[in-house]
Amino acid sequence: MDVLYKQIRILSPDKKVPRKKVDLLISNGIIKKIADTIKAPKGAKVLEYADAYCSIGWMDTGVHCGEPGFEHRETLDTIRNAAANGGFTSIVVAPDLHPVVDNKSQVAFLASKNASSAVRILPVGSVSTAGKGENISEMMDMNEAGAVAFSDGNHSIQSGGLIQRALHYAKSFEGLICNQPNDASVSGDGQMHEGELSTMLGLPGLPSLAEELMLKRDLDICAYTESRLHCEQVSSAGSVSLLKAAKKSGLQVSASAPIMNLCFSDEALSDFDVNYKVFPPLRSKKDQKALLKGLTEGTIDIISSNHQPLEEELKKVEFPYASFGATGIETLLPLALTLCSDKFTLVDLIDKIAYRPREIFGQEIPTIEEGAQANICVFSPSAEWTYEKQNVKSKSKNSPFLGKQLSGRVYSIYNNGVLVEN
Repeated sequence: MDVLYKQIRILSPDKKVPRKKVDLLISNGIIKKIADTIKAPKGAKVLEYADAYCSIGWMDTGVHCGEPGFEHRETLDTIRNAAANGGFTSIVVAPDLHPVVDNKSQVAFLASKNASSAVRILPVGSVSTAGKGENISEMMDMNEAGAVAFSDGNHSIQSGGLIQRALHYAKSFEGLICNQPNDASVSGDGQMHEGELSTMLGLPGLPSLAEELMLKRDLDICAYTESRLHCEQVSSAGSVSLLKAAKKSGLQVSASAPIMNLCFSDEALSDFDVNYKVFPPLRSKKDQKALLKGLTEGTIDIISSNHQPLEEELKKVEFPYASFGATGIETLLPLALTLCSDKFTLVDLIDKIAYRPREIFGQEIPTIEEGAQANICVFSPSAEWTYEKQNVKSKSKNSPFLGKQLSGRVYSIYNNGVLVEN
């Protein structure tokens, strides 16, 4: 089927936001023509939206699914639907499922589901066997089966020896080791960021020190092994300073920050809304400001959704008993545009959610030009809408933004010869 997009502005990372509008024709998955005006071929689907922009499809590196093992939270089908609703054509899926993705057959299972979908699933293999943080997994085999990186997901690697061996091992095939820094012996049973507010609310705190101690350890080991390290979901001002120094020294290190930590501080928890109880925790205004500065300066490479689908039973309880996590893949764009649009340009935002993720995770970067395979997202940065339950494509509904008015909406994605309209 031919698809004709009418009067869109095409974004690229090395240009200013374009004023000129063009038509874009896709035929059999290939961008056939880009011109001021294109006459619709017979039988073509014509799409025209208000204030429409077109970029390459986005890539989310912070996705937790549910299949296999937790299908009541999310399935491969529902996470694809949610990703498409959020503008993503590729998603990097964490390995902490049941069973844990720690061998080539499980990686192959996830990778095999991409044949006829507009959203490509990119599996991450577990660093340790069964995700227990003890023994190195079969990383080379998983790499050959299609794993794009290695991580223990939400389970931060507590053993320095294990991450040292992993970085050494992965260097042999230029693999990428990812870790979310959190020293569990320091963070303990904390419920929110340790600060004035946690004291006022009478909740045990999660100190920034727990993140920064492990991050410093990981950066030192990265320097020792001369390997590649991606620091997932950093959240504190101290972490930004450590990463800035590491990059300046020439380490092969990259980092992501969750969209909610960029948009909110721990003040969002003042009324005990469990859907703002996420990990890493929402930290102080100072930390939030440092993350945004790190993003604009290039210290933070990627904005991630930190998508954590959870069933109602884990959220509709008193705050200390509620699990950490919120869905986020469908609301990343509107959150960034609604709450942070004065901090970075639209081109900078697309760079952090489309180009840098692919560069770091070794994926081919699509282009928007005649003759290229179509891998695009069409969206409006100005469209205002209300995020209601009927809009949610994720199987879980643990979002703090239900019923909220947002700016910025994804109209459609096109990838792998498949059009998905929202």
